[in-house]
Amino acid sequence: MLDRIDLAILEVLQSNGRISNVNLAKQVNLSPSPCLDRVKRLEQEGYIEGYCAKLSEAKLNQSLLAHVQVSLVSSNTAVFKVFRERILKIKQVVECDMVAGGYDYLLKIRVSDMDEYREVLGDLVDIPGVGTHHSYMVIEKIKQDSGLRLDN
Repeated sequence: MLDRIDLAILEVLQSNGRISNVNLAKQVNLSPSPCLDRVKRLEQEGYIEGYCAKLSEAKLNQSLLAHVQVSLVSSNTAVFKVFRERILKIKQVVECDMVAGGYDYLLKIRVSDMDEYREVLGDLVDIPGVGTHHSYMVIEKIKQDSGLRLDN
């Protein structure tokens, strides 16, 4: 069970994974040694899965973002398997979720421009079993994922 200090540690690390243990300890009102012990425990117990850097989409020429709804022609294990295998090979597909509702999958695609998007779309529609798809180009990010909600 997580206590308020564990939650505070997770909240700080989620917003700044590079913070030093000394500064983290100050922010959560602990001394450095017990703070480090807690971080190690949170890692071992799987609450912290890893650390990463937030990269610039613009500087890396991947500013064009699209969400694509995909419906398959039939819902069976073989079609799902083929779709999964092929989607995993398309590097521009940065997220893919199987969903319940009016379509089967929701994809998040990140590319440099419309020409690259058309190539990716070609790869997508060539996957056996893909029926219909609807693309939504992102014009402006209103709210971005900043991590998990940690309710105290």
